[in-house]
Amino acid sequence: MTRSTLLYPSDVAFTAAVKAIQTHNGSRRAYARMEQGGGWQTEITADLAAFIADQASLFLATANAAGQPYIQHRGGPKGFLRVLDQTTLGFADFRGNQQFISLGNLDDNPQVHVFLIDYANRRRVKIWGTAAVVEDPALVVRLAPTDYDARAERAIVIRVAAWDANCPQHIPQRIDAAEVTVVLAARDRRIAELEAQVRNLETKR
Repeated sequence: MTRSTLLYPSDVAFTAAVKAIQTHNGSRRAYARMEQGGGWQTEITADLAAFIADQASLFLATANAAGQPYIQHRGGPKGFLRVLDQTTLGFADFRGNQQFISLGNLDDNPQVHVFLIDYANRRRVKIWGTAAVVEDPALVVRLAPTDYDARAERAIVIRVAAWDANCPQHIPQRIDAAEVTVVLAARDRRIAELEAQVRNLETKR
């Protein structure tokens, strides 16, 4: 399903069956107002681009021709998922376990879902679209992070159909170990500075 075939961007997820269940459970009216007010975004805004640039992992959902879904975690340094233009994302596909399930699924079915979650700030973004495997060496070089110990073999390019940001409800707050290390190091330096000041004051008594 492409953006051009959708009445509303959220129809990429809100199928007739979904809307029927929303009606049954009393939420359809609120979502109908959301749709008529413009609904979900279809272009990558500056805020979304900044959020993406700060992420070091993503979850990529694909499905094969039989509809069997598969979710794969992809990771790298912050910003490994790149904004290519207002409607396109891309990332370098690093060499892994050689199962190629996601690649095979994309051969069968280009529909994808990208799930981004920031545990520290309790934020999440859902992105629907279509993806293609691109074997262009120049694009792979462009997308491959520098100074990262991984072999980029190809590029995955995602055409965004719609995206939505969720509320923080039920997201556990977790802090990245590297960020904790930086904060603790700064605290230790400050403690050392204060201890030195105390010793200096004591020597002047």
